[in-house]
Amino acid sequence: MECNLCPAGCGVDRSLGKLGRCGASGLKIAKYYLHPFEEPPISFSKGSGCIFFCGCSLRCVFCQNYELSHNKRGKDITVAELADIFRELEERGADNINLVTPTHYVDKIAEAFAIYRPKIPVVYNTHSYEKLETLKIADSFTDIYLPDLKFIDPLLSRRYTGREDYAKFALPAIEFMAKKPLKLDENGKMLSGCIVRHLIMPLAVYDSVKIIEFVSKLGEGVYFSLMSQFTPMGEADNFPELRRPITKREYAAALEAVRAYGLKNVFLQDRTSSDRAFVPDWDY
Repeated sequence: MECNLCPAGCGVDRSLGKLGRCGASGLKIAKYYLHPFEEPPISFSKGSGCIFFCGCSLRCVFCQNYELSHNKRGKDITVAELADIFRELEERGADNINLVTPTHYVDKIAEAFAIYRPKIPVVYNTHSYEKLETLKIADSFTDIYLPDLKFIDPLLSRRYTGREDYAKFALPAIEFMAKKPLKLDENGKMLSGCIVRHLIMPLAVYDSVKIIEFVSKLGEGVYFSLMSQFTPMGEADNFPELRRPITKREYAAALEAVRAYGLKNVFLQDRTSSDRAFVPDWDY
């Protein structure tokens, strides 16, 4: 069967072991565990039940999960085994099931949820390079969207991902995800909704300002997470501007844009979050 789940539309029959743009063929993960470092309404008290999928249709050169996104490690599993992982994370007390980089596996993930649907929220944690047709499949099992809006400037997306059309797909995708109704329980745990993330990049605060302006128009029910954790990883050494974390001035400029555009529900990272210590150890 030809795969056209992501905008790359490579049409590869991954069931035959062929690799698509995402670098994946079957169903492959690198880790699953209770993750304490998501936004507070997501990690909440016991942690978010993160499942890190291997491969990625975007494959940013600076990805902090580079070994996964470029499919350099991981373990092949079946759909039934994925359903068992849902059950195990739920039994371990996870506050939700967090699907990290799931786009190129949406069809198989839907099959796994047909086998077992946990009684806790499901988080769709994506780079936002998405087709609306694929998101509509994901919407059948998703309670919370956690999209990362990386770039609006096509020059940046071409330089760092090779996909000049990133914003063409990401902006309408996030508008779709932003329609998920906001629901919190009495303790502040998110049960439904959308948190848009953005990672400030070196020498690219001008684009962060454009992104903040875009998010400001999505409505007050959408949360915004401004991340300052950029750490040179992956192929960053090949890009002179990416060989350092962001500066205090760059961070301050992004914060000023948040204030100027009147964003209300905002999560902010301390600049000390730019540290390799926050990158998980991969089990497989």
